[in-house]
Amino acid sequence: MGGRGLVQIDVAIVGAGTAGAAAAALCAQRGMSVVCLDSKPLAGAGARWLNGVPLSAFDVAGIPRPVGAELAGAGHDFYLVAGWQGPKLAVARGGVPELDMRRLVARLQDMARDAGAELWGGCTLQGVDEQPARVGLSTERGELYARWVVDASGLEGAKLLRQEPVAGSDLCAAAQQVRQLEDPVAAAEFFASYGVEVGATLSFAGVAGGFSVLNVWCSDEQVGLLTGSIPADGHCPGRELLEDFAAEHSWIGETIFGGGRMIPLRRPLTRLCSGRFAALGDAGRQVFPAHGSGIGAGLVAASVLAESLADGSGVEGYNHRWQRRHGGLMAAYDLFRRYSQGMDEHELGVMIQSGLLDHESVQAAMEQRLPSPDPASLARKLRGLARSPRTAASLVPVFVRMARVLALYARYPEGQEAQRRWARRVARIFGEEPILAPVSGRPSLTGPGQADNSPA
Repeated sequence: MGGRGLVQIDVAIVGAGTAGAAAAALCAQRGMSVVCLDSKPLAGAGARWLNGVPLSAFDVAGIPRPVGAELAGAGHDFYLVAGWQGPKLAVARGGVPELDMRRLVARLQDMARDAGAELWGGCTLQGVDEQPARVGLSTERGELYARWVVDASGLEGAKLLRQEPVAGSDLCAAAQQVRQLEDPVAAAEFFASYGVEVGATLSFAGVAGGFSVLNVWCSDEQVGLLTGSIPADGHCPGRELLEDFAAEHSWIGETIFGGGRMIPLRRPLTRLCSGRFAALGDAGRQVFPAHGSGIGAGLVAASVLAESLADGSGVEGYNHRWQRRHGGLMAAYDLFRRYSQGMDEHELGVMIQSGLLDHESVQAAMEQRLPSPDPASLARKLRGLARSPRTAASLVPVFVRMARVLALYARYPEGQEAQRRWARRVARIFGEEPILAPVSGRPSLTGPGQADNSPA
């Protein structure tokens, strides 16, 4: 295709992080001509830290599972703690290893190149012109004319679908760092004080308000720290929480690598397309709300997008398929996230002690699926509700609304007017005014063409 001048292609992708690079690879593997651009150098695109990703997402997306150095934290025992000293819950997480995002992004970019896609790093999107059969894109490397354009540029990227800003109460300020281990003995004493061994992950939940967490694990030479909180609710941001914890524990040394960003927690866009444009990953709000991880969801969405563009159903087909297959799960967990955001560490401890929050339900959330309790677990939960009438009175209506949302997404309609009516019904369940991405018209260009990687 060539790197300069006028280039006519099937798919232009703005953002070369995990979602964008995966889409580039999967579209190119299906025979489409693809250019994927990012305003950052390709080696700096996307997330640059460790992230827990369900292995099932790779299987669903048709992408080989990670191996070798990409698996940065496979097999850690995981313990959820209410606050700093509350009840503790052991959770299996073998199917959700921590991955080195730097290596994952590089692998996906290599997959895209091997399939024939072009990747343009350090290339800013300067203008967009939607035409009847193509979209013209002005870039620093020349003009592109694409049949389809994918916005995989993150929360504060190009906003090619005129995405509405996310409310502050729906934004998680997250940070993750890998640091040097300065004192193995002191580290072992810290983990032993919680009854676990070095190598496990301790997840302190509710330490900075509802929907806040500080995860810490330790290997022979390194310490991993992950934090997240909702600053709009009056709490310190994740990076501050991380830095304070590290400063209080002398066995935690200097930073080796890491980063952070603001993560959208609200349910995905009610329309993921407009004209010849599609939103993908954080740009489409395709982030699992229960814990704010969007890597696996972005891979799965990229596969649905590639499938739809390849079979001729286009971006409308992508929107319809993804909403029916995956949108209900995320919207349902968004309802539960909003509920949990109002809980303090004491209420979280009550849910653990009563059995309402158990290893199966936490594991299901980590694996980004609905819980499937066995009869014994279900009986424990019912007894827990009976013993905690105040919790039951607030929690049962959430479960009812979750079921309603799942049913609505399973019947996501075709046709823009039907989708508008559907969006109003969903918004009523959430107690909101409906927000629907535009169905036609020229998109705006309000930011750089890159995967958002700003510090939180």
